[in-house]
Amino acid sequence: MSDERPATTTTSSYQRPAGVGQRPAGGPGQRPSGPGGQGGPRKRRPFQRRKVCRFCAEKNLTIDYKEPRTLRFFITERGKIVPRRISGNCAAHQRHITEAIKRARNIALLPIAANHAVN
Repeated sequence: MSDERPATTTTSSYQRPAGVGQRPAGGPGQRPSGPGGQGGPRKRRPFQRRKVCRFCAEKNLTIDYKEPRTLRFFITERGKIVPRRISGNCAAHQRHITEAIKRARNIALLPIAANHAVN
């Protein structure tokens, strides 16, 4: 008895169902949307003006920890420092503002948190 098997060629009669394993229709920039929806072009956001650093625009403005009125624009109601992408400051001035806010908090010119509000 030999362990060799005869070489047979088998052809599969299995057919893949339609739509299975194929990419969705549509070209670049189109995605399939949610259930039952058609793919379409991506929606673009309306143009927004780029925020300009107010300290770069007005050279006479200074960042000083002894002026809490100027620093209050860069603090939320809860006492958090407003991030650069929202305030529109450049990176250098945002670092100066952050440092000034922390110094003003240290000597109690600005509140540390919302419940520490000073009138």
